[in-house]
Amino acid sequence: MIKSLYTIAENSLIATKTYKLVLVGEGAVDGEFVDIGIPGFYLRRPLSICDKEDGKLTVVYKVVGEGTKVLSEMGVGAVLEVLTGLGKGFDPEACKANALLVGGGLGVPPLYLLAKELKARGKKVTAVLGFNKADEIILADEFKRVCDKVVISTADGSVGVKGFVTDAIRQMAGQAGHDGNKSRAGYDYFYTCGPMVMMKAVCAALEGPGEASLEERMGCGAGFCYGCSIETKSGPKRVCKDGPVFKKEELIW
Repeated sequence: MIKSLYTIAENSLIATKTYKLVLVGEGAVDGEFVDIGIPGFYLRRPLSICDKEDGKLTVVYKVVGEGTKVLSEMGVGAVLEVLTGLGKGFDPEACKANALLVGGGLGVPPLYLLAKELKARGKKVTAVLGFNKADEIILADEFKRVCDKVVISTADGSVGVKGFVTDAIRQMAGQAGHDGNKSRAGYDYFYTCGPMVMMKAVCAALEGPGEASLEERMGCGAGFCYGCSIETKSGPKRVCKDGPVFKKEELIW
């Protein structure tokens, strides 16, 4: 865990109540998520890393309370105290050749960085991204520039496949002449991030190995308080320290 000061380079609205925050600071950004201190609030806000390079990191967040509202009102040049080096992330080496990425809502941003890492390793990447409606869609163009195939689903049918990500996956398999079986569809490994109910459905629908990035309310974000503990098949685990990414076979839904 490293505490650093980062300067806001961009804080722009990209969808309904959803912002892209670009921070610039010194040194490499490691870890799966960052914990951002917001002036006037005791607890930090844990946010998944969407993209990173030396001295620069991007996160995407939604205004859901007073803390994120204050953050959304901060302008370019403002300085934030950020904890980096947090969490255990996705394992791109677990995929042999063909990866399936399944994201929902604010679970989509961390999959973008993963997609870039997979492509850098020569893997084929298909992304299925789910949202409630058209004005909540984020990063679609970014994924299309990186992935071999991108499928969008919306619950109201305003864009792409009408329904949930599992509906889009079944439709993809049907178009390929398959019966929905993951292995026959050609994906040797999957990665998912989004609402818990969505990830539970994805893990149940897709056979074979995969990983899910969980979300829990966090206190310290570094494993000290045990406030984000969950029960797994190998015993209690801390989402912030032992996760947030867990193997499919570890999880108890």
